[in-house]
Amino acid sequence: MTEIPIRICVNGEWRELTVKPYERLADSLRERLGLTGTKIGCGEGECGACTITMEGKAVLSCLTLAVQANGRQVRTIEGLGRGEALHPIQEAFVEEGATQCGFCAPGMIMAAEAMLKQDPNPSEDKVRKSLANNLCRCTGYDKPVKAILKAARTMREGNHE
Repeated sequence: MTEIPIRICVNGEWRELTVKPYERLADSLRERLGLTGTKIGCGEGECGACTITMEGKAVLSCLTLAVQANGRQVRTIEGLGRGEALHPIQEAFVEEGATQCGFCAPGMIMAAEAMLKQDPNPSEDKVRKSLANNLCRCTGYDKPVKAILKAARTMREGNHE
């Protein structure tokens, strides 16, 4: 089958790729660009491990075709921090012990980043709802929720970037 040329801004850098028409964005990010922070858990949009942001909104990259990202801004966990400096959400996840095995953490962090752009002062209930699409078998969700609320405070206070 013929491949399709696309152009995507990934983590602030425009990239040109040639992809199969049926290729998932998650696979393009991982295999073509080497951005393995985006995890593929279920491959069916049930676990949230593949969550990235596209145009600032949380997207399940295992359900998104690479061609759907053509001409768009995509951010993965690798593009969240600045060089060696962690983003406040990443920092809070580490400080609160919210990473556990680490498999779901990138997806949770990206979902949190999209939510905090929309609501910089969320309630605990809103944070829990924003993580509803992210399956975690290690943390029980309390630590990630606490970390996201902590990061929200830090970001509101301007103690980052």
